[in-house]
Amino acid sequence: MQDKARAISVLTLNTVAFTVCFACWMLNGVLVTFLVENQVFTWSESQIGWLIGIPVLSGALIRLPVGILTDKYGGRIVFTGVMLISAVPMYLMSMMDSYWAFFFCSLGFGIAGTSFAVGIAYTSVWFSRERQGTALGIFGAGNAGAALTSIFAPQLLARLTNDGENIEAWRTMPKLYAGMLLAMAIVFAVFAHSKKVDDSHITNFAQRLSPLRHVRVWRFGLYYFLVFGGFVALAQWLIPYYVNAYAMSVATAGLMAAIFSLPSGVIRALGGWMSDVLGARRVMYWVLGSIAISAALLIIPRMDVESPGRGIMAKAGGTVTSVSDTEIVVGDKSYAVRGATGTTLTEEQKNSDTLIWPKSASWQEPIVEVGQEIAKKQLIARGVTHIYFQANVWVFTALVFVIGIMMGIGKAAVYKHIPEYFPDEVGVVGGIVGVVGGLGGFFCPILFGYMLEGTGLWTTCWMFFAVLSCVCLWWMHAVIQRMMRKAAPEVVSQIEEIER
Repeated sequence: MQDKARAISVLTLNTVAFTVCFACWMLNGVLVTFLVENQVFTWSESQIGWLIGIPVLSGALIRLPVGILTDKYGGRIVFTGVMLISAVPMYLMSMMDSYWAFFFCSLGFGIAGTSFAVGIAYTSVWFSRERQGTALGIFGAGNAGAALTSIFAPQLLARLTNDGENIEAWRTMPKLYAGMLLAMAIVFAVFAHSKKVDDSHITNFAQRLSPLRHVRVWRFGLYYFLVFGGFVALAQWLIPYYVNAYAMSVATAGLMAAIFSLPSGVIRALGGWMSDVLGARRVMYWVLGSIAISAALLIIPRMDVESPGRGIMAKAGGTVTSVSDTEIVVGDKSYAVRGATGTTLTEEQKNSDTLIWPKSASWQEPIVEVGQEIAKKQLIARGVTHIYFQANVWVFTALVFVIGIMMGIGKAAVYKHIPEYFPDEVGVVGGIVGVVGGLGGFFCPILFGYMLEGTGLWTTCWMFFAVLSCVCLWWMHAVIQRMMRKAAPEVVSQIEEIER
């Protein structure tokens, strides 16, 4: 009974501490966007991508050693240390005035991101295998810290700076976040309980890293690159996305981004329960398929395009004798000029109406004059096609919401696999899977920044997610098919025979 109470206590502390760490880890998405929008600094899109991604890099790369330390020394000591160390560069960032100063401070407080590797290993030792999916899902709900930063950090910045009138007051923000880390570290050190896995059978460092030779670990890592790395990247990238693509303020963009990040974090607990009840593989099929479809639908950007359409060519040479909006006469031949067909929109309709589907119109315009000599097959009226797609913000947000929900469920499903396949190496395996996932959170914003600079299209990020989710889906299905052929070759051959 006492162990059960301690397990619940540790799970609660882990979840709260992870929420605080994740909120701090995601600070740059709001802070950097605010500083650039208010012209405190003039950084390019790629530099913004680097500053958003660099805390994720350090948080990712250090996850493996932190996971190993958790297996060896226990989560109470390691989690407390992570928060204390992260608080120092977070506080120092309040004094910085240059890109590289921001860069290195962000690299330092990114250590807060290793809290996930600590919490996964520390939580799993307190719960039985049958309950680990649910417990790890509840712990993973701390991802909602990203939403808390998206919602409250812009409002706090506005209040601190008096809506931009006292812009230097932004420096108070990192100090407040450092204070949260310090306070949480003290609470954790006082109230958490010590426990770690039995690693007496591990005699050297190479043996501790031995699970990493399994391809399965790296496959789990790729899944996590998508569902966690993608979540981390979008939790920050959506703020400048909304600001630029939909002309929103930073505060409003933060609220809209929270529609993605808050449910994605909270629903992770449901993902853990679903993985316990339905099986992690079945859940991952739904997750990967849904992300692929939703991302594909988001690829089409907001557009107002005028393109060449079907024109009119002279069937025979001659002199133009009449030109009007409805007819062109060349010699003794008359050609009907088509007026506008389809849907034409005024500027007011484009900006005020809720348009779900693309709208198009086409027409023909004469390009010849009376008296002009025309050769056979010469173009006498050009075709014009106009396409307008509003990329309605609420439809966009609904699809982003679906992706967030699926990523939240997927994060729990991926980590459900780890204690099942590697019960005594959760810290190591969870650490490396977390490293790969964290690298997704680092590389994606940088990649998005370069793709945006190269194409000018904000929707290139959805192209990336659509392709990556399809690759993950194909790999998982290929592995399951191979496992089925190995376990029950007769059944598989019968199914293939029936399909033929």
